[in-house]
Amino acid sequence: MKQNVIIDIRGLTYSYPTADQPVLKNINWTISSGEFVLVAGPSGAGKSTIVRAINGLVPHFTGGQISGRVEVAGQNVLDSGPTVMSRYAGFVFQNPEAQMVLDDVEEEIAFSLENAALPTEEINLRINEVLEMLDMQHLRGRSITHLSSGERQRVAIATSLADHPPILILDEPTSQLDPEAARNLMATLADLREKQELTIIMTEHRLDRIVKYCDRLTYMDAGRILFDGPIRDALAESPLDQQPPLSRLSSRLGWEKMPLSISEAINLADTRLSLNPKEANRSNGYHAAPGHKFPALQVDELTFSYGDRVALNKIDFSLNYGESVAIVGPNGSGKSTLLKCLVGLLRPDKGEVFLDGISTSTLAVAKICSRVAYLPQVPDDLLFAETVREELEATLANHQMSDAENESDVALLLRDLELTEYAESYPRDLSVGQRQRVALGAVSVTKPEILLLDEPTRGLDYAAKSSLTAIWRVWQKRGMALVIVTHDIELAARVADRVIVLRDGAIEREGPSKSIFGEDDNFNTQISRLYPGRHWITVQDAVDGFESQS
Repeated sequence: MKQNVIIDIRGLTYSYPTADQPVLKNINWTISSGEFVLVAGPSGAGKSTIVRAINGLVPHFTGGQISGRVEVAGQNVLDSGPTVMSRYAGFVFQNPEAQMVLDDVEEEIAFSLENAALPTEEINLRINEVLEMLDMQHLRGRSITHLSSGERQRVAIATSLADHPPILILDEPTSQLDPEAARNLMATLADLREKQELTIIMTEHRLDRIVKYCDRLTYMDAGRILFDGPIRDALAESPLDQQPPLSRLSSRLGWEKMPLSISEAINLADTRLSLNPKEANRSNGYHAAPGHKFPALQVDELTFSYGDRVALNKIDFSLNYGESVAIVGPNGSGKSTLLKCLVGLLRPDKGEVFLDGISTSTLAVAKICSRVAYLPQVPDDLLFAETVREELEATLANHQMSDAENESDVALLLRDLELTEYAESYPRDLSVGQRQRVALGAVSVTKPEILLLDEPTRGLDYAAKSSLTAIWRVWQKRGMALVIVTHDIELAARVADRVIVLRDGAIEREGPSKSIFGEDDNFNTQISRLYPGRHWITVQDAVDGFESQS
């Protein structure tokens, strides 16, 4: 290998066992020791596949056809396989549940260390070190089964870091982390990289959280590397609809340099414009759908516990037809538990949930689900059919709705979700983002009155998110009510009329999205941090604001 090159990939072409064409096409890619490389691109571009090839999961675990050469830390990956390569390249999966072996946090972190035959003292030292490093001391002794998905993701990251590998590969590591946890993770990785010369390769769609830490951006599409270079230059080359908010604003307003952080943007942007008082009080423009006697959903004093641990404490809120509400808050604050209570999968200890004025305590789960659709965090939980089309048709059949008119709706929904070309594909062979859209189609094909979405944009690129928000807005105009649990504040700012902030199982704050995302330091968007006090929370808000003052 060349000096300082720790990863050297030449002529890599790979096809999954059931695929009609390669997912990676003649890839040539080198990474030097100590680099921080961001791999970006649309959903299904081949990002997860290429990083799995670095530690041998592709093809040793997945099977399929492969050609070319992959050399990592002096090892031939195709000869060595994942068992050997795990010592050189730690890997954090997009879906943390996929790599959990045990049910206790500390035992899970210790598992690979014990397999490496490290002394007990060293194992305990590393466990303490990584728990402190990631601010996870409060998870000691906890059952992984009872952790939120974000907390499980942090355990997976801790497990990989405890091995002290020279290379760390992270596949969408912030997708289930709240904003503060994501910032802490990135700061920790930056510190580790500097102190230990750690080489980091990361795939991500939420580039706003990542770009200021990275050296390079490798941009992929359709199995090829389209461009690869210094992060600022590569961002400027990437399609406008794939850029993070600051970059998109810079492109639209013609700034002289592409900013990577708020501090850089402040030096480039005109943040001293006169503030129009109407802007600071501007509402979201939401109006409840007329013709309904009761709210779509009413929650009164809802309380729920897992054993002795109170997960939700006296939750009160309502949701109108045609309204979208985002629920945000730290990992483990009770967001996913709340959705499960709303759809009847969990029954509250105290309190009531009303659907259009009727208490769900009198309704079976199947009856609730005829009016309320629920998309869980892990899309695979809903996927069992042989093709994407059959996933949607199965839902219709379960609801006795499989007539010709509804079957035509399947085709329209596949088109809207950009899944038409995958209609006859096996769902579990698709990327995480594509599987997320299949699962969304499966729960929404019945045109429910209320749609509950738990991290619905995990694994989706910016363009795919824009398509989804447009679809949701159409559904809202038809009267559908949406509840979206998300850590993606930029997404929530674009789609939510109202925001509920959960913390420690209780509602900490509630209000219009322009107030919460414009004022709350824990949940600011990039645009609201750049232009404080204006209630501009999206790129379009800022562009409209400039145009109104020109």
